[in-house]
Amino acid sequence: MTTNEMVKMIYEALDNKKAMDIKVVDIRNVSVMADYFIVASGDNQNQLMAMQNEVDKTMHENGVKLRQIEGNRNSTWILMDYEDVIVHIFSEEDRLFYNLEKIWQDGIDVDINEL
Repeated sequence: MTTNEMVKMIYEALDNKKAMDIKVVDIRNVSVMADYFIVASGDNQNQLMAMQNEVDKTMHENGVKLRQIEGNRNSTWILMDYEDVIVHIFSEEDRLFYNLEKIWQDGIDVDINEL
């Protein structure tokens, strides 16, 4: 499976759970840790967990193993590491506070339809 296919599947999984403001950032030219960040937010803890579970289920069904996860049922920031793709699931407040999009502004915003 290609990295672009992974990004599309994760995006769709997040969208299926009504994730808000899903952003895909190409960080290949600014970092060696991954090729893409995907950042999304949810309204509440239940939605954040549903988003995490949907991504995990989708990737598992397609044979992609989760390398590492940070966060739990009470977290307002969940990080899912799929090696070339890192998923950040935030509460709206934490997303504004940590502002990853600004920190990684040297990355390139990706239109999912162009992958």
